[in-house]
Amino acid sequence: MTLLPAPPVGGHALPLARDLALHGDRTAVVTADGALSYRALAGRVEDAARRLGPERRLVLLPGANSLGALVVHLAALSAGHVVLLVPGDHPEAVAGLTAAYDPDVVVHPEEDGEWRFEERHPGSSHTLHPDLALLLSTSGSTGSPKLVRLSYENLQANAESIAAYLGIRDTDRAATTLPMHYCYGLSVIHSHLLRGAGVVLTGLSVADACFWELFRTAGCTALAGVPYTFDLLDRVGFADMDLPRLRYVTQAGGRLAPERVARYAGLGQRRGWDLFVMYGQTEATARMAYLPPALAVANPSAIGVPVPGGSFRLEPAEEAPEADGVGELVYTGPNVMLGYAHSPEDLALGRTVDALRTGDLARRTGTGLYEIVGRRSRFLKILGLRVDPQRIEALLERHGLDALCAGDDEGLVLAVVREPGWDERRIRGRVVEECGLPARAVHVHLLPELPRLPTGKPDYQAVRALAVPTGGSGQEDGDGDDLCALYARILDRTDVTPDSSFVSLGGDSLSYVEMSLRLEQRLGRLPLHWHTATIRELEEREELPEEERGTARRSRRRSVETSVLLRAVAIVCVVGSHIGLFELRGGAHLLLAVAGFNFARFLLASPERRGRIRRSGRSIARIAVPTMAWTAFALLISDDYDLSNVLLLHNALWPEDMGPGIHLWFVEALVYVLLVLTALLAVPAVHRLELRFPYGLPVALVAIGLLTRYELVGLPARAQITDAVTVFWLFALGWAAARARTVPHRLLVTATALAAVPGFFPGEPRRELFVMAGFCLLVWFPTLPSVRRVNQAAGLLAGASLSIYLTHWQVYPLFDDFSKHLALAVSLVFGVGYGAAVTWLVQRASAVRGGAAQARR
Repeated sequence: MTLLPAPPVGGHALPLARDLALHGDRTAVVTADGALSYRALAGRVEDAARRLGPERRLVLLPGANSLGALVVHLAALSAGHVVLLVPGDHPEAVAGLTAAYDPDVVVHPEEDGEWRFEERHPGSSHTLHPDLALLLSTSGSTGSPKLVRLSYENLQANAESIAAYLGIRDTDRAATTLPMHYCYGLSVIHSHLLRGAGVVLTGLSVADACFWELFRTAGCTALAGVPYTFDLLDRVGFADMDLPRLRYVTQAGGRLAPERVARYAGLGQRRGWDLFVMYGQTEATARMAYLPPALAVANPSAIGVPVPGGSFRLEPAEEAPEADGVGELVYTGPNVMLGYAHSPEDLALGRTVDALRTGDLARRTGTGLYEIVGRRSRFLKILGLRVDPQRIEALLERHGLDALCAGDDEGLVLAVVREPGWDERRIRGRVVEECGLPARAVHVHLLPELPRLPTGKPDYQAVRALAVPTGGSGQEDGDGDDLCALYARILDRTDVTPDSSFVSLGGDSLSYVEMSLRLEQRLGRLPLHWHTATIRELEEREELPEEERGTARRSRRRSVETSVLLRAVAIVCVVGSHIGLFELRGGAHLLLAVAGFNFARFLLASPERRGRIRRSGRSIARIAVPTMAWTAFALLISDDYDLSNVLLLHNALWPEDMGPGIHLWFVEALVYVLLVLTALLAVPAVHRLELRFPYGLPVALVAIGLLTRYELVGLPARAQITDAVTVFWLFALGWAAARARTVPHRLLVTATALAAVPGFFPGEPRRELFVMAGFCLLVWFPTLPSVRRVNQAAGLLAGASLSIYLTHWQVYPLFDDFSKHLALAVSLVFGVGYGAAVTWLVQRASAVRGGAAQARR
């Protein structure tokens, strides 16, 4: 009996995934544990599809060359869901894309080989275009919010064209030598399943002897690789291996040197298998061109002809004005992506791209084959000179050196594999002689091997990162830093790469303000979700045409994030009201709500439990340690505090005390709340609950907090508006505001604030109105119109709000009798200075620890 698949949700499905059962009892998958037929695979896919539910959803799947991952992938596509396929071996990418796209379901691998479905939303929180099937990161990125949107037609058409020119038979079996999340690796799986062929799932490298044992025993007929794979094949003696069933070897993922193409093509002719050199991009689903095996020996530099159903044209390119017949290669075909996605809102878009501008410079030879001669986007203009990094790599290759070349407008960065007789000076001299750059603009790094992505492709991000300073740069204002260096300096990290984001690097609300100000100085108006965007995405804004960038920077119009402005206004109101310059109280309570808002945005950005614990611990320390240090100092110079204040225990021990000891109630309450929530979310069951109900959990906590706000549970006599237990609902409501993604969600948060705040401050309607207004702004207006000067002032005050709150109690009395205005100004300036001093000390301590660790190594 043929197993019929369930009808897809939304009416769309990927045919090659839906029709698995039609191949009957043929072997579909081979693993180290045994074989699985198409009929059995279809049954598992059907079961997984039912678990995903009847409503069309966004499913985040960490790619892995395992049966579980394959089943979930096929289940989602067969049932009409949208798959966000991410690198399974890259936790930063999983965390960054989870934070950026808020998937409805996140699938997690378990130790027993099974996969757990984390239900984050009961249905779907996204508007998904009917044609959208798959989201992939572009080839050069791993966790970038910029994703390629692929349709069901894209996936099916590309699989059919690949199967056609490779001549895939149902007797073929292909080994997964490349990661499933990589478009090349995925295309191998799709094209073979389409024809009823077998797929041998393994995570082993071709450098492992066990891989070749599995390859032979499984009867593999196909092998796929990127240029680095062929490096490994040379090392393991592939040319001498006895592989009687091997029919074809495919190569893509970057340029393979022409002499190696000719050598492997000749080897294949002698050993009875074909070499297919292929060309493609993620934006074309996978493949755009292939070189017929019979032409490879005579034309080793060519990428070949378009795949079936596709076509090329050459368009004029500024980079090659005098090169005869050279232009930018433009591809059209049914496998061209729908377009890019930069945010969840883009998932509702249909087709925005009809032709793919590859960015590659190419020519068409007299034999009708296409040949790549350069890359538009890799051309650099350094000190007025146009430099082609690919040409530099080819130069060094001719001298027997393996190298990767990257750079920016300031200079070249070269990663070169160490070879006898070549040092940095000699290599730099060759490059200087070739391109005419001054020696100071060429930076050479000798390495034991070249940096590679998990796919085996060159990792140019890592090459660029070699130029990122790991210590002090001498830049005080950051204007001269590149963005990687800026992130490294402000976040005190040495592992920054262009694919890092503020969230993935552990940024929190304390560093958020300074970073946003620095970036706005560099980039003009920032995108709303810049904190989840990668540095590469932000650099693309910086590389706007000069006139556009100049307009952005010169314009007086800006926007300021509402949470930043509220922190600045709140702290000014706190200090001004305490001084008696004016009476506008409620600032500290509004700061608690904003703290809850930022807790959700930053500390809960990662879906990984231990990562959350580490981030929360660091954040608590950044609040508690400066507070305890200042309080200890104040204890020496005044009688305002006692030891309970230094230990942040005063509010817990004497909540009814309304004397000077209560001054730090806000900080103590914030630390208590963060400690309790960190401990609570460290419990695996609660952690899973938050991931499944990111909005529902904080709403439930608000309800619990309101029990104490309305004194519905019995508690000892407490100072209601300053006690952590009775103000917790404000923090939880701010958390819920950050998680509110729909209008009903926002309406519920707003209604709760408007209902719960009145009466919380008896006899103080203006205080209540201030807090309610702040909540409404936080919920409904992510940004507010502003100007640059206001942004700078708001950022300075918001970033130092904790330090200002701590220190103003001891500062303003010194000037209060002389001038209340002066007391306010000095309190703000002193607090900003204290905050800057703390940051400097933390960075110095980190540098000392890093230096000591390096010395030990």
